[in-house]
Amino acid sequence: MELIAGMEEALRPTGRSVLLLAVADVAAEVATYRRWAQQGTVEAVVVVNLAVGDVRPAALTALGLPTVLAGHHPDPSYSSVLTDDVGAMRTALALLAAQGHRVVGRIAGPGELVHTRERTACMREEAERLALDVRLVEADYSAAQGAAAALRLLAADRPPTALLFDNDVMAVGALEELVRRRVDVPGRVSLLACNDSALCEMAVPALSALSIDVHEHGLCLGRAVLDLLLDGTHGPRPGPGVQVRERASTAAPRSPGRRSR
Repeated sequence: MELIAGMEEALRPTGRSVLLLAVADVAAEVATYRRWAQQGTVEAVVVVNLAVGDVRPAALTALGLPTVLAGHHPDPSYSSVLTDDVGAMRTALALLAAQGHRVVGRIAGPGELVHTRERTACMREEAERLALDVRLVEADYSAAQGAAAALRLLAADRPPTALLFDNDVMAVGALEELVRRRVDVPGRVSLLACNDSALCEMAVPALSALSIDVHEHGLCLGRAVLDLLLDGTHGPRPGPGVQVRERASTAAPRSPGRRSR
């Protein structure tokens, strides 16, 4: 909703607004684009959650619908607003390394998404530079899989002392399960979410998170749409930067000699 509000703020002065429609899968999404193009329903489309080999940008081009991508695409001729997923991963690992964590688990989103792959490549590079042992489990962004993945990582012979989650929902799901099992957070394990939200703020303990200004990101997307429609301006542009919101769920790892639950 924050993203859409930012887009609306950019578009409203020109008499434009955002149309949001939920669909079941990519085939239904492309069919919707085809219908919109035939009926002249929309002037432009913003595409989110880009996947490797994503068919949607090319389909929109074939339909003649101006397109803005939220994320990286190998063809720089598309209008796009880039999220700094590499910077986000560097920031997260730098924070955990500075706190003294040496074994870090990451519960990632689906591996076919472009930003998941970008984060994973950066994670491996930074882990080598910072001398970290990193463990990776992919999940589907749901609370249930976030909790299951966290338990799987913590059951290892040398378990992580910190867990990094690709979204807030998985982090909150894991936190609730760990609290239910009386696992001390952050005494036994620190938790860090890769995107901030009210869920992170209201959790107990409150979840540390990486934060971008989502409203500003929406403004950037809305401005990119207007630049494309009114001036024909295209190509990639940067989105908002990343900040760390340190809260109660992250701390230095407990010394080996101290008992934990």
